[in-house]
Amino acid sequence: MDTLFRPLVPGRVHRWGGAGLLVARRPDLTHLPLCLSAAEQRVARALPAWRRSGWMAGRLLAKRLAGELVGAPAREVEVLPRDDGSPHLLVGGRPLPSLHVSVSHTPGHAAAALAPEPVGVDLCETAPADTVHRAAHHAFSPRELSLIGTDRGTDRDEALAGAWALKEAAVKADRSGPFGGAPHRIPLLGLRPPALGGPRRAMAWRAGDVVVALVLAHA
Repeated sequence: MDTLFRPLVPGRVHRWGGAGLLVARRPDLTHLPLCLSAAEQRVARALPAWRRSGWMAGRLLAKRLAGELVGAPAREVEVLPRDDGSPHLLVGGRPLPSLHVSVSHTPGHAAAALAPEPVGVDLCETAPADTVHRAAHHAFSPRELSLIGTDRGTDRDEALAGAWALKEAAVKADRSGPFGGAPHRIPLLGLRPPALGGPRRAMAWRAGDVVVALVLAHA
C-alpha cells in the first residue's frame, strides 16, 4: 500500500530547505556516548525519570547534528532550555543565535533539527492512541478533518499522525507553546504536499511507524 509521506531513513542526516534533520531509533542510541555539560546534567537530574531518557536521546542527536553542520566537537555543544522551555544551542559556552534547534521523541524514536531560521520538528506514531482520535475533532477544524479523512484505518492513521505532527512542529517553530489556542491558530492547508498557513514551510516523512514533521518559520 502506498504511504502518504515519503520514506526517511533513520540514522542519516537529511537536508531540506536549509535545515538539517536527524532521526534515529532510540534502541540504536543506547550504546552511543553522550557528553553532557554540567548545566545539561543539572537539567537532566531535575526531570522525572520517565522523561529523562527521551530528553537525552534528543540531545545526543542535536549534538551529533551540530557536529556535522558546524564542525563542533560534541563535548563543546550544549542544548539548554530557554525561560519558555524551548531549546537553544551553545558551542563552547556561547549561544549561536544564527542557528535554531528543535528536538522531539516518542517511545521508539528521537529526532533533532537545526536551521538558520526558527525550526520545529515533531514525531507522531502512525498508530495513534484512542485519545488522539478522540481529540482530533477538537484539535482540527472541519476543513482540516476533511484533509485527514473520516474512516478509521491505516491511511487515516498516517494522515492523522502527520497532521498532528505538523501542527506541533509549527508551534515549536513559533515558540508559542503547545497548550491553549496556539495549534488552532495554525491552519493545516494540505498533507500531500504538507502546507500550513502563514509564513511557514513544511515537510513530512514516514520513518518506520512514525511520521516526522519539519516546519521552518520566518524569524
